[in-house]
Amino acid sequence: MHIAFICLPAAGHVNPTLPVVAELVRRGHRVTYATSASYARAVVTAGATFFESGEDLAALFPRFPGSPDGARAASSSPGGQAALAPGMMSRLLERLLERAQAEFPALFARLTADRPDAVCYDAMTLAGKMAALKLGLPDIALLPSYASNEHFSMRELMPARAPAQMLAAWKQARQLIADFAAEQGLDHFTFLEGPPASLNICFIPREFQPAGDTFDASFHFVGPSLGPRAIEGSWQPGRKDLPLVFISLGTTPLNDRPDFFRMCLEAFAASPWQVAMAIGDRVEVAELGPIPAIAEVRPTFPQLDVLRHADVFVSHTGMNSTMEALYFGVPLLAFPLQPEQEANARRVEDLQLGRRLPVEGLSAALIRTAVTDLGGDPEVRRNLRTMSQRVRGAGGSVAAADAIEHYLSDPALRA
Repeated sequence: MHIAFICLPAAGHVNPTLPVVAELVRRGHRVTYATSASYARAVVTAGATFFESGEDLAALFPRFPGSPDGARAASSSPGGQAALAPGMMSRLLERLLERAQAEFPALFARLTADRPDAVCYDAMTLAGKMAALKLGLPDIALLPSYASNEHFSMRELMPARAPAQMLAAWKQARQLIADFAAEQGLDHFTFLEGPPASLNICFIPREFQPAGDTFDASFHFVGPSLGPRAIEGSWQPGRKDLPLVFISLGTTPLNDRPDFFRMCLEAFAASPWQVAMAIGDRVEVAELGPIPAIAEVRPTFPQLDVLRHADVFVSHTGMNSTMEALYFGVPLLAFPLQPEQEANARRVEDLQLGRRLPVEGLSAALIRTAVTDLGGDPEVRRNLRTMSQRVRGAGGSVAAADAIEHYLSDPALRA
């Protein structure tokens, strides 16, 4: 079969799909994969044909006014959650829609000329769902985060009602999306709402999904889809005799937190912990001052390699990072930067798989104490062993490929 993948250009969305692509290719299928150019090498390495479509979310942020240096001014303290500057959310949504309007015709033309048997699309991509509907092809949603049904909505995990400005921006965006869909002949189009896709591949285990037992057979909770990431290189800790704390706030622009990173270095400068700290590409190492000999600081690390050795993960709790930590049984110390990550942090706490750093009163001493206490918590360790077994047993890329093949080969399922 020929299967199209259309994915949001962000690491937490692309990474879980590539092992699925590699597994489908291994089984003899052909895959065309549409995302931004920065993921072209990874897509080709997985065995797919790359088609450029979309723009990295990180690249959009500096284009918007409202702060002197992009996302950095979004939060005034190292302990506060980052928030988009006034007007930035509406501009971001407008920009995403502009890119979709500009690029959808080329994507649609490509899929028309080389018609796939199905479209697998990231649930957060507008173009994917539209292409499947317009071509009348089997639609397969790829969910890197929670699924929703009549029993559970993501809103239930949110810490508070979204700000009025964000709600207004989303309302305006929904109308613009509906207008664009109508132009494409898709009336009554719903984005991130309404009925689920015919098949839904969820990259979390059912045990982590709230109300997981209420989802029907169209939802396959396959857990994290891990595979070799040759383009990332490899890593080993410098010391085998010391515990390792891994610190990373992900790859989004909201990770621009030099004050937080300096605080972490201070926390462990004279401690028995060795540190691997990923600071992203918006913070310079020179901004952080002296680097303790026991710490290794880079823009990025091969995360899977680090987590194999880590004793505690100080994380923004993006879902991809959260799942990878649970796979390796690493306790999570959450420092969420936006509402979805806040929801993940709450879920981690509810299941006693980790803890979270406080928003107020954060200090180097508090970080060090929190890491030490979490690393030695026997109850968290027991819970992690159980969850790690569930995560590893969910099936990952093999289970995802099985579900896709079974759905596409059984006409009764598509009736």
